[in-house]
Amino acid sequence: MKKYLCVDVGGTSMKMAVLDEEGQIHETKKANVPPTMEDMYQVIVDTFKSYQGLEGVALSMPGAVDSEKGIIGGSSAIDYIHGPHIKEDLENRLHVRVEMENDANCAALAEVWKGAASDVQDCCFIVSGTGIGGAVVKDRRIHKGEHLHGGEFGYMIAEFDFDTHLMKTWSDVGSTMAVVRSVAKEKGVDVSSLDGKDIFDHYHDDPIYEKYVDKYYYVLANGIYNLQYAYDPQKIVIGGGISVRDDLLDEINQRLDVIFQTFTHAKIRPVVLTCQYHNDANLLGALYHFFTVNS
Repeated sequence: MKKYLCVDVGGTSMKMAVLDEEGQIHETKKANVPPTMEDMYQVIVDTFKSYQGLEGVALSMPGAVDSEKGIIGGSSAIDYIHGPHIKEDLENRLHVRVEMENDANCAALAEVWKGAASDVQDCCFIVSGTGIGGAVVKDRRIHKGEHLHGGEFGYMIAEFDFDTHLMKTWSDVGSTMAVVRSVAKEKGVDVSSLDGKDIFDHYHDDPIYEKYVDKYYYVLANGIYNLQYAYDPQKIVIGGGISVRDDLLDEINQRLDVIFQTFTHAKIRPVVLTCQYHNDANLLGALYHFFTVNS
């Protein structure tokens, strides 16, 4: 069975794993994100050469990934990845095919291949964590858009004050980090002293917790409602750290109930699911992208 090296590059660490063509993970290792692009190339090359018979390399990367050109635009926590011809550079070093895709798109593709969206053609994938990201899937392929920003739901305006013209995005007010920041500000404590999971676990026990967690779920439900009527996907899949919560879908559906009671003319209720692959999604999706390029 053919095997591949899959690499998931995050803000501070990179996860590498050998996957077979069925998506089974055989071996994994982690490393800190190196200080330079050349150092990152060397980590990937050394890892690749430590295994025998690998057929190619699949990368999950932050930023506006141009998969065809093999370069990354936009911005991310790793400045040096923006600009270099990463695909070409690695192919010249390894002499095997290299493919790469945006990390949120990879997470979505994992669900399309073998997860929560494996039985549909069109879906939206929302990543909720320190910010809001996501992906739009059409006919089981990522729709990137003209400027490679398809699925960047965090840029959507979630609040607008008509008196002051103050605007805030979905990431500003509807991420889990936004909850922590708002709680810290109202309590007059340092953000680092709070734990996001604890806030969500005990939000019924603290009125300040409840205020901002309730807002989080309403903003999330509002975004889901808007995406349903903007794109009309068959499913909307939630990923990111929040997706492991057992109560997430109940909380979302409670807020969707309120929305649909308000807008009684709206009859299409979103089908909302949580992702299945969590921490392994980017690796699995990177491999699925590898298989579907030019197919």
